[in-house]
Amino acid sequence: MRKELLPGEQVITITHQQARSLFFPVLAFIVVPALAAYACAWVVKGNAQRLVPFITVEWTPWLLGAAVVLAAWVVLGYSVKRVLRWRSVRYVLTSRRILAKYGMFRRSDWQVSLMAVRNVGVHQSLIQRTLHSGNISLDTGRSGTAVMADVPEVGKFRGFILDAMDELPQGEVFEGEVLSDFEELPWELREGGRDER
Repeated sequence: MRKELLPGEQVITITHQQARSLFFPVLAFIVVPALAAYACAWVVKGNAQRLVPFITVEWTPWLLGAAVVLAAWVVLGYSVKRVLRWRSVRYVLTSRRILAKYGMFRRSDWQVSLMAVRNVGVHQSLIQRTLHSGNISLDTGRSGTAVMADVPEVGKFRGFILDAMDELPQGEVFEGEVLSDFEELPWELREGGRDER
C-alpha cells in the first residue's frame, strides 16, 4: 500500500467486509470433517455391509476414500473459497481518497477522491443493524455513486470519512498548492484558454 500513496497522503484505516458471510463456510468447515470421520468409523465397523448386503469388506478402502475426498471437496470448494473471497476485499481510507480492492488473482479496484464526494450515505438491513455493519454510498455528482458493501462498524467508518473530508484543504489543488483565486491560474488553465485573436 505504501507504494500506491500519493505524496503527503496518509492511510487512515483499512478494513474488510463484515465477517457475517463466513458463518456457513466456518460451520461447514467444522461439521463436514466430523461427518466424514463418523462415516469412516461407521464403514469400518461393518455397518455398510449390514445396510447393503452386496458391499463386501474389499469395498471398505474405497468407501473411506470416497468419504475423505467428498469432505475435502466440500471444505476446499466451499469453505476455503468463501474465506479467500472475503479476505480479498479491502476498503482503504486515506487522507485524500477511498479505495476498494477486490480479488486475489484477478484484481479489480476503484477509487474516489474525497474532494469529489458530495454526500456519504449509509444503508442498513435489519441483520446489518444488529451487527453494526452497512453499505456506504458515496455520491460523486455526475459520475455516479460508488458503494462499499457490508462495511463493519459502519458508523465509525463514515465518521472517519467525514473527518477526512473536513481536513481537506479548501479550494482547488494545483501542483500541490491551494489556489483560492481564479487570477492565480495560468492562462492555459482558465476557462476558454488563451485568446488567439
